[in-house]
Amino acid sequence: MTAARFSDRLNRVGFPVLPSLVTFLAVTDFLVAAPSAKFVPEVVDGSIEIGYGLAIGDVNGDGRPDILLADKRRFCWYENPGWERHLIFQNLTLRDNVCLAAADIDGDGRVEVAVGAQWNPGETTDATQSGSVHFLIRPADPTQVWTPVPLFHDPTVHRMRWIRTGEGDWRLVVLPLHGIGNEKGKGPNGVNIRAYLPPAPERWGDPEAWSQVVIDDSMHATHNFDDREGDILVAGAEGILRKSVMNTDPDEDALLITPENSLPPTRGAGEVRFARGFIAAIEPMHGNELVVYEEGSGDDGAKWRRTTLTNELNQGHALATGDLLGMGNDQVIAGWRNPNAEGQVGIRLFWRDPENDAVWHSMTIDENTMACEDLKLADLDGDGRLDIVAAGRSTGNLLIYWNRGMETVAD
Repeated sequence: MTAARFSDRLNRVGFPVLPSLVTFLAVTDFLVAAPSAKFVPEVVDGSIEIGYGLAIGDVNGDGRPDILLADKRRFCWYENPGWERHLIFQNLTLRDNVCLAAADIDGDGRVEVAVGAQWNPGETTDATQSGSVHFLIRPADPTQVWTPVPLFHDPTVHRMRWIRTGEGDWRLVVLPLHGIGNEKGKGPNGVNIRAYLPPAPERWGDPEAWSQVVIDDSMHATHNFDDREGDILVAGAEGILRKSVMNTDPDEDALLITPENSLPPTRGAGEVRFARGFIAAIEPMHGNELVVYEEGSGDDGAKWRRTTLTNELNQGHALATGDLLGMGNDQVIAGWRNPNAEGQVGIRLFWRDPENDAVWHSMTIDENTMACEDLKLADLDGDGRLDIVAAGRSTGNLLIYWNRGMETVAD
């Protein structure tokens, strides 16, 4: 195997990095044995329009996780294990769908679903022309069309999640792309990150029974967020914010990572995920860099140490963290949707060397068949290993990458 080909299979990235220089430890021509995993792709649907958003959850109550998709004009779910597609709702608004959230909020073993649509990111003022939030009432047979319940919304609704609070109840958190009235991420208003409190199940169909509150409005352009134990991490132009979904204090400075407290300085983020011992992000919005943040000593004046794992993405748009390799720590999975310098789209997995935490390795999960718009991790077949589900934009496909377990690669 040539050194170039080996570099493609197994890249090593080093840190620390200097403020003005991203340092990569180049792979030399010697061969290294490293942990890897075998991922087997399966096409679930090869005819989607735009795979805007994914969710995983048990829709029909059979104990198996299903796949839910926000496609351009339809929301649908794919039934595990045969992956038959069922329509949830079609043509909800005049413009594209953009996101969805699924979680079992009432404990009956079946997910509740909320969706966002009327995707019109250039209209930041008129909520009748931009954005929507709907809760969907399931029919007795979930393979039939569901009933949408319109809820209050801001313009440019972009992402949403059901989040369980520390008290054990649920909130639907909705993230717009822009502050109201802002243009190109700038303007007087911050993004209204809203938390919706569901009423009792018998009142789910009453829009007036849903209460909502702004939990933060300090960022002016945001893109995506993650949650863990009732806290959210939000990626935006100013950096990365962390806040409890129960904390509505407008005066609290919740920005966690900023250009002033990170080294090298953050470029603003488009994707962000919690991980054990670090935070992963794609920077800037729709950016080319996959980075991890770790808390530093502060001796250099920065609280957060920023390590670049790769700068070769093009419109990085999908990110996840989890232990796919069974190593006892989290790995990072990133997908991008536009061809990079090599003319390729795809998905890559990055893991830290178990004997030298200053070194990261990577491997290709998908090479040029997935223009990745979104991805999620879940154990779909109950074998104890996390599989990857990804939806493509220009490639118009929905795939599962089955995790077939660890093996040693020694090329």
